Formats: sequence, structure tokens, C-alpha cells
Amino acid sequence: MRAALCVRWGVRVLALVALACQLAGCVLPARERPGTLRAEVIARLGPPTATIALPSGERLLYSELPAGFAAYNLDFDAIGRLVRNEQVLTQQRFENLPVGTWTRADLQNTFGMPLRVEQVARFDGDIWTYRFRQNSDLRQAHVHLDRQGVVRQVLFTDELPNFDNARD
Repeated sequence: MRAALCVRWGVRVLALVALACQLAGCVLPARERPGTLRAEVIARLGPPTATIALPSGERLLYSELPAGFAAYNLDFDAIGRLVRNEQVLTQQRFENLPVGTWTRADLQNTFGMPLRVEQVARFDGDIWTYRFRQNSDLRQAHVHLDRQGVVRQVLFTDELPNFDNARD
């Protein structure tokens, strides 16, 4: 009798966990459709990572960094309707950065804050690292900003998994 109660309780807990996972999967920035009101988006997704004023409205940035691989720009018009929804952490977006033109502010307003900021001896400035997926591959984009905060180059590396070398 006691074992049967434990099994029933375990099944209920698993069902609740599965339901919670399904419901959490329903509230993704990628699922927001054009025409949706800003207030509805915030009610579903919660507060954004950043809010950026645009000439024709406002951008809500929802970033999964540092643990995730995506950042969504949800652009709203002046009356608060969604006009564009884009996942911006992509190889193509980084490859097409306007080198020599874009600044630190442009990076923040488009991609959000990076995974990390580093410096190296052979470059006089900061290197902002963003992680993303290219197909199923884990990648990193390293955006080099000079001392004035202008993008000078973008380099890419593969993100290698953390291997357990304790047995070597």
C-alpha cells in the first residue's frame, strides 16, 4: 500500500514537472507575432533585458546570455505594436557588422551585453565575446573594440565542450 502511494505521488510530481516545462516552452520571444501589443508581450515574457529607444518606437531586448545562445530584438512602433521580431545572435549578423562604423552602443542596442569582456596584449582595446549557435555548432563571436569604442574586427571560434580530463 505504501509503495503504491509513493508511485502515485511520483507520477503526479513528474506530470507537474512536465506540464511546467511545456508551459515554459510556450513563452518564448520567438513566438511573439507582429501586431502584438507591447503590454501583452511584457505580460507574457516578463521584463526585458534592456529597453532601447528607436526613432520610430522602442526595442525590447530579451537575451539568454550568459547561459543561452540567443538574443531577441522585439521592435515596436510608436503606438506600441510589434513590427519586427528577430533573433540576432547569428553568424550572418556578426559577419555583416559595419567595421569602422559601429560602436559599443550599437553592439549593446542590438545584441545586448556580451558573455564576457577581455583584453589581450596584441590589441589595444576590449574584446566583447558573444556565444551563439550555427546550426548545431556552438560558436563564439569576438568583437574587437578600439579605445574609442569603435568595432575594428570580428573573429569567430568554436566553443568547445568542457571535457572531464580527470581520468587522463
